[in-house]
Amino acid sequence: MTDILTSPWFFWSVGIALGLPLGLIVLTEWQQALRAKHSVLVRPVTVLRNYLLPLGALLLLLIEAKQIPPEETAVRLVGTLFAFVVLVLVLSGVSATLFHGAPEGTWRKRVPIIFVDVARFVVIVVGLGMIFSYIWGANVRGLFTALGVTSIVMGLALQQSVGQIVSGLLMLFEQPFRIGDWLDTPTAHGHVVEVNWRAVHLQTDSGLQITPNSVLATASFTNVSRPEGKHKIAIVSVFSLDDPPDQVCATLLKVAAGLPQLREGTQPSSIPLGGIEYRTTIPLRSFDNDGQAKATFLRWIWYAARRDGLHLDHATEAWSTPERVADAIQTVVAPTLRIGPEDQQALIAHSTLQRYGADEKIQDSGEVPTHMLFIVSGRVLLTAVTADGAEISVATLDEGSFLGQSTLTRQPVIGRAYAVGEVTVVQIEREQVETLVHRNPVLMQEFGRTIEERRASVRQAITPEALAQSRSD
Repeated sequence: MTDILTSPWFFWSVGIALGLPLGLIVLTEWQQALRAKHSVLVRPVTVLRNYLLPLGALLLLLIEAKQIPPEETAVRLVGTLFAFVVLVLVLSGVSATLFHGAPEGTWRKRVPIIFVDVARFVVIVVGLGMIFSYIWGANVRGLFTALGVTSIVMGLALQQSVGQIVSGLLMLFEQPFRIGDWLDTPTAHGHVVEVNWRAVHLQTDSGLQITPNSVLATASFTNVSRPEGKHKIAIVSVFSLDDPPDQVCATLLKVAAGLPQLREGTQPSSIPLGGIEYRTTIPLRSFDNDGQAKATFLRWIWYAARRDGLHLDHATEAWSTPERVADAIQTVVAPTLRIGPEDQQALIAHSTLQRYGADEKIQDSGEVPTHMLFIVSGRVLLTAVTADGAEISVATLDEGSFLGQSTLTRQPVIGRAYAVGEVTVVQIEREQVETLVHRNPVLMQEFGRTIEERRASVRQAITPEALAQSRSD
């Protein structure tokens, strides 16, 4: 018994038997705590717990407890594995602490992942050479010499390709653009969908443009997506010399302010350029909205100019003729208001036909209408605005329906109205509606009932229960 207690292998065996489970318990708790915090150190601690600690215990057991000479193959194999795991652990820890947790804007965050991978590969190769040289006594000097000569030969043979790769790596390190940014280059205009060692892939209107990194590295290009939140478009419009400039600018501003692509917290601007040209500047959320915003603006000003009596591109169209107005009043307004031929004839001189483009806003929340609109063709979507600024659908008005009835009570509209497709309406001024109501008081009751019904629909749509149901749908 005394011989066992005094034997060197006894204390090593007891230490390993107690230390290994205790170390596993401590590392497991540490691992769970790091995983709960989503820490970047989870992987290094996992390597330490699952591989390095058991291999270290096994190596000590062979050398100290079993008293096996280090020159034995089994010890060398375990020692090689242990040294390799130490190398992997060091690389993993350095990568996690130095690069993965780097703050935005620092050089560590800008280092491309390919640089890290190449450096890791080089360190692993050198580390393995040192491990085999120290543990197995291998002569690795010739191997490194051969690798150096081979690298020189391949570099000379692939000089052009290597130059593009180096240009790509340097550009990745500088990061003048990111995936999704819009670039204006000498050869293409599009947004970046892929960046690799050799080239940048731009998605353009005509297809996928492959631009070599060496071309971008030696030429100037414009990243129109940076700085963020500063992109604007300028659209030039032409009107007639007879159109008042202030009225033209007001119409252009009203249309631009209603664009869904308009950047929040900004206001468009419109100025006359002299003669018949006007420039409208519209701040957008991002360059991705450029084409859609321009197309929508050009489409909507066609309708807005005609509603306001302006002559966009010198147009002299007379669409709201007395004959068309009379027909619309007879087919839409008369059945709704239950008026006779005499009242119909009186409305013709005080009514106009108006058209709205698809998705154009007809009425805004908080607006006090100055006229009533009767839908001749198309549909109108009524929406409600929630407390967080979101819009939800309330109802859809079809042909024969009307809106703007609160013009009689001078109450602001609590919802919004949008054109669903092209919409044609008969616009009747407030004074004429008041005249009809005085002649037929029942109309006032019907208008009041319609106002209350729509207000109730809006209030019902923005209740917490209705919002939860709409979001789940």
